[in-house]
Amino acid sequence: MTSFSGIPLSAVEFYEQLAVNNSKVWWAEHKDVYEHSVRAPLEQLLGELESEFGAAHIYRPYRDVRFSKEKTPYKDHQGALVGVEDSIGYYVQISAAGLYVGGGWYAASSLQTQRYRDAIDSAAVAVFEPALAKALKAGLELSDDLMKTRPRGVPEDHPHLDLLRRKNVLLSHQFGTPDWLDTRTTLTKVRSTWRALTPLVEWLADHVGPMDSGIPTEPE
Repeated sequence: MTSFSGIPLSAVEFYEQLAVNNSKVWWAEHKDVYEHSVRAPLEQLLGELESEFGAAHIYRPYRDVRFSKEKTPYKDHQGALVGVEDSIGYYVQISAAGLYVGGGWYAASSLQTQRYRDAIDSAAVAVFEPALAKALKAGLELSDDLMKTRPRGVPEDHPHLDLLRRKNVLLSHQFGTPDWLDTRTTLTKVRSTWRALTPLVEWLADHVGPMDSGIPTEPE
């Protein structure tokens, strides 16, 4: 495989144009741009990260419109996931907004949620908190997807109430379209972001574990 040399700006431009031309006709006419400017660089990037983080799954560019009122056929981004456990792993995405990198635990089953709460309510939280702090110090932002109230049976004065109210533990950074996007610096940025997430992802894999059933949904 050709070594990674950056994400070309034509990838961003592709999604800018797709936003106003989301049709099968337009896609067919521009599929070569998608293959060469979006998918190929992403494959190269992930190939260079595989030895450290594992093999990635590149999501299909097609939307599942069967149960959606929104019938545009193509996604407005191209994402890829290195899955460590069900709905737990490292994520990277290219869109009209540029480069987006993140990871963590993004789609909970009831069993995963209970495991997470049990771990937060145990000595394991002493490992979780510094792992989370490391990711935040690296510039990642924590999602604000919280329960409106506290979990049943949890007292108002619980020392980790905010953590127990979490529906997921998803962190991300939107890099946008910096001057280095079309250079190998992109590889360095994705690698360093994922490394900052590694202690947290490993904790989640150990303590949250697999879903009880079903297939994890793709992050938006």
